[in-house]
Amino acid sequence: MSVFVIADPHLSLGSEKPMDIFRGWQDYTSRLKSNWEKVVSPGDTVVIPGDISWAMSLEEAKTDLKFIDSLPGRKIIGKGNHDYWWATMRKMNAFLTENELHTISFLFNNAYEAENIAVCGTRGWFYDDKAENAEKVIAREAGRLTASIEEALKTGKEPVAFMHYPVVYESGVCEELLAVLKKYGIKRCYFGHIHGDRTGRYEKYEHEGITFSLISADFLTFCPKKVML
Repeated sequence: MSVFVIADPHLSLGSEKPMDIFRGWQDYTSRLKSNWEKVVSPGDTVVIPGDISWAMSLEEAKTDLKFIDSLPGRKIIGKGNHDYWWATMRKMNAFLTENELHTISFLFNNAYEAENIAVCGTRGWFYDDKAENAEKVIAREAGRLTASIEEALKTGKEPVAFMHYPVVYESGVCEELLAVLKKYGIKRCYFGHIHGDRTGRYEKYEHEGITFSLISADFLTFCPKKVML
C-alpha cells in the first residue's frame, strides 16, 4: 500500500466559489477525480493538508466532503487558511458519523500511522504577520505541531510533517515552527498554500537538514503525489 499527498483542492461543489476562473484550474474537479482514480487504490492513504473546501459551515461542506469520501483510499485531512467550515474535533467527527463518511479522518493535535510513517502536522502561519494577535497564533500552531509530532513518535515510525503553510518562505522563516521540526528531528515536511507563478521557487528544497516539498493541487496538476516510504 502507498501514501499520497495533495493539498489545496479548493472544492466548491456546495458553494459558489469556482476556481475555474484562474489559469490552470479549468475543469479541476473532474481532473482531480480522474487522476486520483488512476493512481490511488482503495488500500492507500491520501493526506490533504488544507484548503479542502470553500464552504463556510460543515453543512455547506457536506457535498465536498462526500466527493472526497467517494474517491479511493483513506483520507487524512488537515486545516487550511480557507477552511472556514472547520469546527471542533467532536463536531467534525460527529458530522462524519451522521453522514456516513467512513474514509475521512482529521489531523488536529494528533497523528496517524500510514505504512511505515506517522502522519503529523498542523496548519502553520505566516512568519511575518504584523497583526496584533500574530504571536499568539504562531505560538498556538507551534503547540499543535508539538502535540501532533509527540503523538507520531509514540508509534515508533518516522514522523513526517504535513503543513498547510510553508515553514520556510522565499523571504524569511517561521522560526517558531522550524524550531519544533528541528527539536524532534523531522526530516521531511510537505506543504501547500503556494499557487501560480511562485510554485517553481518552492518545488523542493532543503533547509537546516529538513527537506520541504510543495504539494498544492495546481502545482501537482491535480494528481496526488506518492510519498516515498
